Amino acid sequence: MEERPFELILLRHGQSQWNLENRFTGWQDIDLSETGIQEAVHAGQLLINEKIDIAFTSTLKRAQHTLDIVLKTCGKENVPVIKDKNLNERCYGNLEGLNKADTALKYGLEQVMTWRRSYDIAPPGGESLKNTAERVIPYFNEVIVPKLMEHNIVLIVAHGNSLRALMMFLEHIGQEEIANTELPTGIPKRYIMDRDLKILKTEFL
Repeated sequence: MEERPFELILLRHGQSQWNLENRFTGWQDIDLSETGIQEAVHAGQLLINEKIDIAFTSTLKRAQHTLDIVLKTCGKENVPVIKDKNLNERCYGNLEGLNKADTALKYGLEQVMTWRRSYDIAPPGGESLKNTAERVIPYFNEVIVPKLMEHNIVLIVAHGNSLRALMMFLEHIGQEEIANTELPTGIPKRYIMDRDLKILKTEFL
């Protein structure tokens, strides 16, 4: 009998207050904006008919708040939740709290875009996407994959860059291509995979 495939759902948290204000957020523990709350409700509505066995999120409130709203909206409040700092957003170091447009005027747009989008160049005092991947991927392999292998349907609610690092790993995205890869806020992305984590199908819900 053919083995049932494995299912993983990724969700980027809703808009945060600092997203709204166009500020670098990183490890700062900023909550959702009103728009972000509505995005989380919408994500929950998209997941009403989906089975979820276990959920993972970061230790930052914007991701946790998104997950709470999602599970409440889709009637799955009893789903076990695991929170871990390895799923946190990448650290933007000295840029955290600064307005992105003002920062571009100070350092030049090209430099700021290099800090934001390059794979292995970190902002001052912060993490590169490579650094972020170096904590996200081992955590995924060591903690989340075993849950998948038990045929649990796993939901991960995290951040733009921690999820980009995971997408890079799952989809074998190159360093140049990842610079232009973005996961929209509040729209669940589903992966259907085999036991070797080879992707059989991806779709936005």
